[in-house]
Amino acid sequence: MRMVLRLAWLEGKLLLREPITLVFVLVLPVVMMIVMCGVFGNEVEVEDDGQVFFMGVGATDYYMGAYVAVVVAALGLINLPTHLATYRERGVLRRFEASSISRWSLLWAHTLIMIVLSGIGATLVVVTAKLIYDPTDPASPGLLILGFLLAAATFAAFGTLLGVLMPTARAAQGIGIMLWFVMFMLGGVGPPPEVLPDAMGAVGEATPLLHAVRLLQGTWLGTGWDWGRAGILVGILVASLGLTALVMRLRSAR
Repeated sequence: MRMVLRLAWLEGKLLLREPITLVFVLVLPVVMMIVMCGVFGNEVEVEDDGQVFFMGVGATDYYMGAYVAVVVAALGLINLPTHLATYRERGVLRRFEASSISRWSLLWAHTLIMIVLSGIGATLVVVTAKLIYDPTDPASPGLLILGFLLAAATFAAFGTLLGVLMPTARAAQGIGIMLWFVMFMLGGVGPPPEVLPDAMGAVGEATPLLHAVRLLQGTWLGTGWDWGRAGILVGILVASLGLTALVMRLRSAR
């Protein structure tokens, strides 16, 4: 555990030197939240035909839980896999092993870093929204934190898998950015899900981000803990860890 904490401290300082981290984790979610909430306001929107948008709540309240999840996704899909792929491409992981430091220690250290940075980014989103739009407070803060930790762990595992699969850092960054924008547009944090065509809605349902968004929205809006969404996130977490272990074992055997 001491080794993991020491690695987390060192790797965290290296991570913060990358401008893309500050932009995607600390700046972009706040900017997008301001734009979306500024466009839609916080009035409950009902069409003439009776269709209700944003789950029947104001857009600002709807987007609060969603943009907490966006911070987690930005780190897990873009920063973490790019950083790990860079280490593997440059032979840093082999040097760690030669120094009797297991790759798993490095991976757990990056998971810890991701949770901490995601917490800072999510706090910025919430504080900014409170100062500008004054949304409702979360109905279940304890469950919100639990959902946030589950989402962070899931995207950390998913990002780690991308990092060990991608052949180069450039490939990892490209795939990560593409996945992030697809999930952003279809995962419940961009356009209102009600306006999406059925095919796009189905793609959105297949993304980890939508399940994280719905889980966090439920704890924020007071609709309760969504065991189905939580179970899917746990499944993605376990599958990502299992596949990561398999890939690392196969590469070590070469």
